[in-house]
Amino acid sequence: MSQPEPLIRRDFVIRRTTTAVAVRWAGREVLIGGGAPIVVQSMTNTATADVDATVRQILELEEAGSEIVRLTVNTPEAARAVPKIREALDRAGSLVPLVGDFHYNGHKLLRDEPACAQALSKYRINPGNVGKGTKAEENFAAMIEIAKRTGAAVRIGVNGGSLDQALLARLMDENRAAGLPHTPREVFLEALVESTLESARTAESLGLGADRLVLSAKVSDVQELVKTYRELSRRTRHALHLGLTEAGIGSKGIVASTAALAVLLEEGIGDTIRVSLTPNPGAARTEEVIVAQEILQTMGLRAFAPTVTSCPGCGRTSSDLFQKLAAETQEFLRRRAGVWRRECPGAESMTVAVMGCVVNGPGESRQADIGISLPGSGESPVAPVYVRGEKVGVLKGSDIAPRFQDMIEKFVRETYGR
Repeated sequence: MSQPEPLIRRDFVIRRTTTAVAVRWAGREVLIGGGAPIVVQSMTNTATADVDATVRQILELEEAGSEIVRLTVNTPEAARAVPKIREALDRAGSLVPLVGDFHYNGHKLLRDEPACAQALSKYRINPGNVGKGTKAEENFAAMIEIAKRTGAAVRIGVNGGSLDQALLARLMDENRAAGLPHTPREVFLEALVESTLESARTAESLGLGADRLVLSAKVSDVQELVKTYRELSRRTRHALHLGLTEAGIGSKGIVASTAALAVLLEEGIGDTIRVSLTPNPGAARTEEVIVAQEILQTMGLRAFAPTVTSCPGCGRTSSDLFQKLAAETQEFLRRRAGVWRRECPGAESMTVAVMGCVVNGPGESRQADIGISLPGSGESPVAPVYVRGEKVGVLKGSDIAPRFQDMIEKFVRETYGR
């Protein structure tokens, strides 16, 4: 008798086979592609020449879970600061690989500051910003030669805002000669893809292997990004870096990035991601790391921190108490996630329920690893706590939040501690 079809199918998701790229520093190796877990990246927004501020922010990003950190290298002062930043990170016990983001003068900075070239694990090269004509070819080749010598990986990072205009003009001319079969925007997107692939072919012809190349072609429109990466995925097996460039601020940036990246990741496209959020004034740079992690974790692709299940609230909930407990629990889990990753591996896959009333609260709390079900308005002021389906206690009073956090910590230590 044949087996019945599964009620929920996910077999349409096929992970692409891409070439693995190792990004190394000292004893640490981060693999991009080749079936490795999707890597979370971030970028500093400090002045790179300010060594102390940059080191401080890199450590914050790494603690939040960024596995690779990119920084701007745009001036001789910034280039001279890079080895000092690397040394300070090494002294602090951080081996997070650093990526140098180069535009316009990267060939000069890498040539004139060899210590900078050596301290970076990866170079980002934008083909649209390396010069014009034969100068562009010479500058690009110079950067590839330095990467070959230092062992650095290279990201060919094409961007819609700085596309190679000579290539775009050539493709526009070919489109006109063919009777305009494509719209100007379609030609623009093809130019993005072709610039990326052409640069990769050039790098390989200069002796840089596919195992040292990561490709990206970013735009700020969600649908166009999806189209571009689908085409890149079809035409190459190089590792791909995903990101919606200039995603925006606040909820707009988060929603747009999620909408674009989730579609591609579900199709098996993408080996490393960065969420390019405009930070709110005074907000921590680590927000972009948390959003990237939550995209991957929500899709079941990776786990970084315990997942919180909480209800939206309704007329039955004592909303002020419920909202505060949900927010404090989420913040506590995020704060402890870095420590637990080191000391209690596996805790990142844990589920925590914070429910607001007796309708769904007890049921959801029992399904979580640990959960609490608050009473709704007018109901008995007690909050039962469940651990893997079993009721283990009842909390009440003004100190529910810290006592629930203590119970979570105890559960983590007993369940996942080394």
